[in-house]
Amino acid sequence: MPGGPELLIIVFIILLLFGAKKLPELSRAIGKSLGEFKKGQKEGDAPEKELDDADKKEIPSPAEKSEKSE
Repeated sequence: MPGGPELLIIVFIILLLFGAKKLPELSRAIGKSLGEFKKGQKEGDAPEKELDDADKKEIPSPAEKSEKSE
């Protein structure tokens, strides 16, 4: 990770590239994007958990299979 002086240089370069007026807009856009990304990750994980639970319920154990066949 960059230390204090390196971070100041990076911030200065960003100010030169984008200008002071654009920085609040850029930071808002990045924040919204990160929020949507995290929300999508949570929604994406939910169906996998539901499928795993459903698979566990539907697949009988080997002991259950042998009891049914006898």
